Amino acid sequence: MMKAIRVSGWLLIAAIVILSLVPPELRPRLGGLHALEHLAIFSATGLAFGLGYRPRYATAIGLVLFAGAIEVAQLFVPGRHARLGDFIVDALAACVGLAASQVWRRNDRPGADR
Repeated sequence: MMKAIRVSGWLLIAAIVILSLVPPELRPRLGGLHALEHLAIFSATGLAFGLGYRPRYATAIGLVLFAGAIEVAQLFVPGRHARLGDFIVDALAACVGLAASQVWRRNDRPGADR
């Protein structure tokens, strides 16, 4: 199970890279829900990394740096734009996903009150 969660986290990272760096006309859209798209994929990534690995500050820092790197990389793709707002949503969503993994782990311990 742990291996599947880890693979999921890395597949989400790959999806973010691909979807962020393809030309805009090839990128699928949910129609007007740009921030929600970012929120969903980065929080899922944070959750997967938090459940698949022992989350530490380094995990949060790594995901925040990744979010920044993706925005900067978009400067080199014609038709794409780096946005501070996207970075903020991405970084916060990844950290929310990590925090959710901690709540999940705490509630999943044997003997935890339910």
